[in-house]
Amino acid sequence: MKTVGIIAGNGRFPILSAEEARSQGFRVVVCGIEKEADPGLENLADAFLWVKIGQLRKLRSFFLKEKVSTAIMAGKIEKVRLFQENVSPDFDMLAVLAKTRDFKDDSLLGAIARYLQNEGIELLDSTTFVRKWMPGNGVLGRKKPSREALEDVAFGYKMAKAVAGLDIGQTVVVRKKAVLAVEAIEGTDLAIRRAADLGREKIVVVKVSKPNQDMRFDVPAVGLRTLDELIRAKAEVFAFEASKTLFLDQNDVVEKADRHNISLIGYAE
Repeated sequence: MKTVGIIAGNGRFPILSAEEARSQGFRVVVCGIEKEADPGLENLADAFLWVKIGQLRKLRSFFLKEKVSTAIMAGKIEKVRLFQENVSPDFDMLAVLAKTRDFKDDSLLGAIARYLQNEGIELLDSTTFVRKWMPGNGVLGRKKPSREALEDVAFGYKMAKAVAGLDIGQTVVVRKKAVLAVEAIEGTDLAIRRAADLGREKIVVVKVSKPNQDMRFDVPAVGLRTLDELIRAKAEVFAFEASKTLFLDQNDVVEKADRHNISLIGYAE
C-alpha cells in the first residue's frame, strides 16, 4: 500500500484530503500543527503526530519513520501566530530560516519544501486529492450578479492579482471600483470584516491565486467560515478565481449563499 503524508493546518482541507486519499487506497500519515489542525484528523490517519510551529526535525523524523516519501501541505497555518505565540524553532528550522531572504509565504514555504526534498520527502501539489472541489468559470447557485457588480469583479480581479503578485495577500474587497480592503497577514475573513465597516452593504469580495502559483502550498480556499463573514458584511458578490480555488463544503455554501442573496462567481479573465 502506498503511503502519503499530510502536513495539516486548519480548516476542512486536510480532512477532505485525508478522506479522499484513503478512498484511493493510500495509507495516510498526518502531522498536525498544534492549535491549527482539527483533532478529528487523529481518527482518519493511520499514523498521527502533533507538532508545534517550528518543530521541523520532529516532523521530518516522524515522516521518515513512517516511510513517507511524498506529502502534501493542506490547510492554512495562521502566519500571525509567528508574531503572537511563543514559537521556539528547532535547530533544523533555524537553519532553514537562516537561508530565507524574508518571511513572505513563498520564501518560507519554499525553503521548507527544499529541506524536505533534501531529506527524501517530496511535496506534491496540495490539491492532488481535492481537484473535484475546484469549480470552473461561472455562477454557482441561483443569485446572478448585477452589471455593476460584475464590473467591480473585473476591477477587483486585476487589483487582487497585483497584490498577490507581491505576496501580500490574495483577496481584495471593492465597491464602485474603489478598493476598501486588501488582505494581508490577518487573512481573508478579517479583511472582509474591515471592509464591511467602510463599505456598508453591497461590497464585492474577490479572491485569486498568485501569478505563477506554486500549487504545493498556499492555494486559495473558501468555506462556510468565509461565507459567514460575507453574510455579516451583507456582501453582494464573492468572486473566486475559476479552477484555482478550493471550494470546501460547496453544496452547503451555495445553498446558504442563495438564502442570503449573495452571488458566488468563478471568474477567469
